[in-house]
Amino acid sequence: MNPVIPIIIDVFETRGTEAYGSEAVNQLEHALQCASLAVESGATAPLVAAALLHDIGHLLGEEQLPADDHADLDDRHEERAHPWLLEHFGPAVADPVRLHVAAKRYLCTVDPDYVSALSPTSLKSYHDQGGNMSDVERSNFEAEPHFREAVTLRRWDDIAKAPGLETPAVTFFVPYLEKSLRP
Repeated sequence: MNPVIPIIIDVFETRGTEAYGSEAVNQLEHALQCASLAVESGATAPLVAAALLHDIGHLLGEEQLPADDHADLDDRHEERAHPWLLEHFGPAVADPVRLHVAAKRYLCTVDPDYVSALSPTSLKSYHDQGGNMSDVERSNFEAEPHFREAVTLRRWDDIAKAPGLETPAVTFFVPYLEKSLRP
């Protein structure tokens, strides 16, 4: 087994129970639900890995996310995780993770109804992360090679917040992670 896999499992086991803002699920539950949605959708292994790891930047840092929605929720977790994911997995995993925050801003910009479906935590972080995109930001986002995957990941991210939903354990996703590693 590649040495990064036990690191990922350990991060989820040691910090996965941390709050996810005011969401009714914790970090691990959210990650597992998101990755399960990716598997159910028939996503590629790299996109399943990205779904599992999209918020790992919250857990790689020393600080915990606030447990309420009154604090600044923009901890730049997508930027924190990107170099680490790029090193171990490459752009097919790292770029959708890097872009999933921008994907929320993008969807809110191009679909006015989208913002009304955001959870309170996602709505607060959307404003903290910059709100609607400018025309230039939207054009730059659409020019990203993995922007479509990021939008798909974002949609899973938004619905992967169901309390008590049964999912496979993190170890179920190890084959997806292994298939997605850099050679």
